[in-house]
Amino acid sequence: MPPTAIEIAVIVLAVIAVIAAARVAQTFLVPVVAGILLSYTLRPLVSTLERLHVRRIAGATIVITVLVAIVGASVYAIRDDVNDAMAKLPVAARKLRNVATEAARGAPGPMSNVKAAAAELDRAAAAATGKPPAVDPPSTALTTQVQSLIAEQSGNVLTVIAQIFLALLLSYFLLASGDTFRRKVARLAGESLARRRVTVELLNEIDGQIQRYMMTLLASNVLIALLTWAALAVLRVPNAGMWGAVTGVLHFIPYAGTLVAAAGVGVASLVQFGSLGEALLAFAVVVCVVESISAGFATWLQGRAARMNPVAVFIGVLFFGWLWGGWGLLLGMPILAVLKSVADRVDGMRPVSEMLGA
Repeated sequence: MPPTAIEIAVIVLAVIAVIAAARVAQTFLVPVVAGILLSYTLRPLVSTLERLHVRRIAGATIVITVLVAIVGASVYAIRDDVNDAMAKLPVAARKLRNVATEAARGAPGPMSNVKAAAAELDRAAAAATGKPPAVDPPSTALTTQVQSLIAEQSGNVLTVIAQIFLALLLSYFLLASGDTFRRKVARLAGESLARRRVTVELLNEIDGQIQRYMMTLLASNVLIALLTWAALAVLRVPNAGMWGAVTGVLHFIPYAGTLVAAAGVGVASLVQFGSLGEALLAFAVVVCVVESISAGFATWLQGRAARMNPVAVFIGVLFFGWLWGGWGLLLGMPILAVLKSVADRVDGMRPVSEMLGA
C-alpha cells in the first residue's frame, strides 16, 4: 500500500529531526564516525597480524603506532619547505596587495560601480538624517577582519586536532575488540537466523565498501601528489615536493581541497615570479592534474568500488559539507557508501537505493 499523507509527514519530520540532531551534535558525532570508518579501513592489517599469531590488542597497537609514525615522519620530512612557505607569507600578502592596487587603478569594473553606488546611498541617508556617515578606514577594517579570521581558525585547528585524537582512540578500541561489536549487532538483529544472516552480510558489505573506497582514494591521491610534484618542478615553482604532498592530502576533501591547494600554489608562484600570469598558470596546472586523475583514474576505480550515481554523490557530499563543514566533505562519501549498502538490503529503503545506485 502506498504511504498515506500522515505517514509521509511523519517521515519528513523524523528526517528533519535527525538532521538537526546531527548538526547540533557535530562535535560528538564527527570523531565517532571518523573512528568507526578508520577502524574498518585498518581492520585487514590487524587481521593479518592476528593470523601471524600476534594478539589482536598488540596488532591494533602496532597498526595505530605505525600510522601515526608515518604521518609524523611525512610532516617532519617537509618541515623545511613548510617553514620556508610560512616565512614568505608577508611577501605574498604584499604582492597580492600590489596586484589588487594595480587592478583598482585600471578601468572601474562592476564591483567598483556597486561600491560607489553604496557609498552614495550612505551619504544620502546621512544627509536625510542629519548625521555624518560613519566610514571606517579600509585598511583598519581589513586588518580587523583578518585578525578575527586568524583567531577563529586557530581555535578550529585545536578542535580538529582533538577530534583526530579521539577518532584514533576510538579506532584503536574497535580494532582491539575484534568482532565483539559485530556479534553484538547481529544479536540485536533478532532471534531469527535469517535476520542475523542478513545483518552479517550487511556488515561485511559495509566493511568491503569502506575498504575499497579508502584504498581507491589512497591510490589516486598518491598519484596526484607525484604528478603535481613533477608538474610544479617543471614550472620551477618553489617547494614543489611540499605542494605535491599538500595537494595529495587535501584531495581527501572532495572539491574544496583541490581549490585550496591550487590557491596556495598560485600564491607561491606569485611570490617566486612576481607575475599574475605565472600564478594563474600554476593554479591551472594543479587543477588540471587533479581533475584529470579524478575524472579518469579515480572515477573509474570509485565507480567499480562503490557503484554509485555520481550526481547523487555530488549532492550528498555537498549536503554533508553543509552539515559538518570540512569533516562532512571528507566523511560524506564513505557515509553515502554505507547508506547505499543498508538501503540495498532494507525493503523500505528501496527508493534511497535506487537514487544512489549507478
